[in-house]
Amino acid sequence: MGKRLKGRDLIQLGFPQNNTINIALGQLNRYKKKEKKARILEEAKEVLLEPERFMGDAIWGKIAEGLIKPIELQMHKLNSTRAPFSIYGENEIDEQAKFQLYDALKLPIAKAGALMPDAHVGYGLPIGGVLATENAVIPYGVGLDIGCRMSLSVFPMKASYLKGKQGQFEHILKEHTKFGMYETHRKKMDHELFDRPEFREVPLLKKLKMKAYNQLGTSGGGNHFVEFGVVTINDYDERFALEPGEYVGLLSHSGSRGLGANIAKHYSYLATKQCPLPKHVQHLAWLDLDSHDGQEYWMAMNLAGDYATACHENIHTRIEKLLGCRAVSRIENHHNFAWKEMHKGSELIVHRKGATPAGKGVLGIIPGSMTSPGYIVRGLGNSESLYSASHGAGRKHSRRKCKETFTKSSVKQQVTQHGVSVIGGSVEEAPMAYKNIKKVMNNQRELVEVLGTFTPKIVRMDG
Repeated sequence: MGKRLKGRDLIQLGFPQNNTINIALGQLNRYKKKEKKARILEEAKEVLLEPERFMGDAIWGKIAEGLIKPIELQMHKLNSTRAPFSIYGENEIDEQAKFQLYDALKLPIAKAGALMPDAHVGYGLPIGGVLATENAVIPYGVGLDIGCRMSLSVFPMKASYLKGKQGQFEHILKEHTKFGMYETHRKKMDHELFDRPEFREVPLLKKLKMKAYNQLGTSGGGNHFVEFGVVTINDYDERFALEPGEYVGLLSHSGSRGLGANIAKHYSYLATKQCPLPKHVQHLAWLDLDSHDGQEYWMAMNLAGDYATACHENIHTRIEKLLGCRAVSRIENHHNFAWKEMHKGSELIVHRKGATPAGKGVLGIIPGSMTSPGYIVRGLGNSESLYSASHGAGRKHSRRKCKETFTKSSVKQQVTQHGVSVIGGSVEEAPMAYKNIKKVMNNQRELVEVLGTFTPKIVRMDG
């Protein structure tokens, strides 16, 4: 008997000669490669005889599922007509982003869609795209940065403190925020999230736990940031615990770091293997939520979302301690995620890839750029938008175009003119790279109402 497990070993046990063999080899070579072949085959025999007993098992569950209801790989055809959809700010959105949504609306699982006014081209779904599906989740419809999130803390401090103590605020951001792939906090903080059973039961998550622990409270590269600014509250909401006026605010934008990226890559790969689609829409491959992989991705996605929340909590708690002042209000929301929601009497899976939840009364924060205001909003619960709004200003120029067009000095001139101090950053995130946030907000007046603004003053980014 050779050392490496092969398909013929499983066939000799009695496994059916179909895709179950490939599934089994993939699982066992990935998760049991250190175990003895004889022991693996003993367990495989048990699964073959009683597959029902192993349904839901982290490793054998997928193989048991293949034995009970074998997956037939067949090319999925797109529908000839699109599911119902709405577009907001259509004249400000490039045609390619619209066509990406149109293709997604032809998926057999698609039930409805919407495009937000900050939309631009992405992988699979456009950024700013919203897609409701039936009992299926599209990993690329959620995106690589699962649970990418905004979090705004409002402090009972006069806005004038930002000018008077600018050096202190700059020092806090420079020395106590961490960005990119390699920076981590010297003093780590634990979190109850790491006691979750998913980290013990799902092999992929078990391997990612230490990475997640090390990266807790850090931010990604690119357009992620932590910044101090002026919060202007115009309209009273009891959840603010503050009267209208101007206050110091802390705004952070980041997601689930390496944990989310690895989850996204792993399950996107599995989706493409199980859900063949025409080449131009292969990034829209989905996982059935009744399948082993679908259930596992849903569990992992929610864990990544909760981890992103914990990262923001960590960032804000650290800075609160350094300021010696507790925030009196915090407003936050995801924008790369999928939710189970009721729409027109049916439970659907709503993917918001770069879109903010805007259900009736739901609070959120929609940022502009480092030289333009962000907006504190309250959702109007517009069903045509699938209760969604934009997640920001949206890109006007790609990162490559920014490198070709702008210089460090032109970016510095822009931020200086607006009285903004920037630590880190790059030409790829130049203020000129983004659409006019005021136009974007004007194009979604039927989706959200504005309660106040956040104007950046001290910005910290990667670099």
